[in-house]
Amino acid sequence: MKTVQLEQLIGLLEKKTIHSSNENSTISSVNVAWHIDHSLKVINSVIATLQKSDAKYRWDFNWKRMYFFLRKSIPRGKARAPKAVQSFEEITIKDIERQLKTARFLIQELETMDKNTNFIHPFIGRLNLKQAILFLEIHTQHHLAIIDDIIQ
Repeated sequence: MKTVQLEQLIGLLEKKTIHSSNENSTISSVNVAWHIDHSLKVINSVIATLQKSDAKYRWDFNWKRMYFFLRKSIPRGKARAPKAVQSFEEITIKDIERQLKTARFLIQELETMDKNTNFIHPFIGRLNLKQAILFLEIHTQHHLAIIDDIIQ
């Protein structure tokens, strides 16, 4: 399984922690720390869900999923993050460091998973292992772009 890009994206998130308190309300209603925290929560929760999967993925046609993977980007301001992957309290560097450590461990776990492990995304539907990894890459890149715009 190809997880090198996801590992690199984790490294980029880590480098952005020095800008954690940066805000720019014209770009985002939340600060850089929130975007880092959210990205890591998504990575960790998706991989944890994949670990629990029954590995019985069956392809089905889904316009939203097809469009998402063809476009390979997420339009800004069009979707709201589920509560499970949001922080409503102050995010500390320790919180982020803990999540970074967990993410790095879980990304390594992807290498040993069955290709038919899967999870259901609330908008684009059921994703197998390969699609889940691509989703995580696209999602993380989306938040890194927002972070870069906040920092500028």
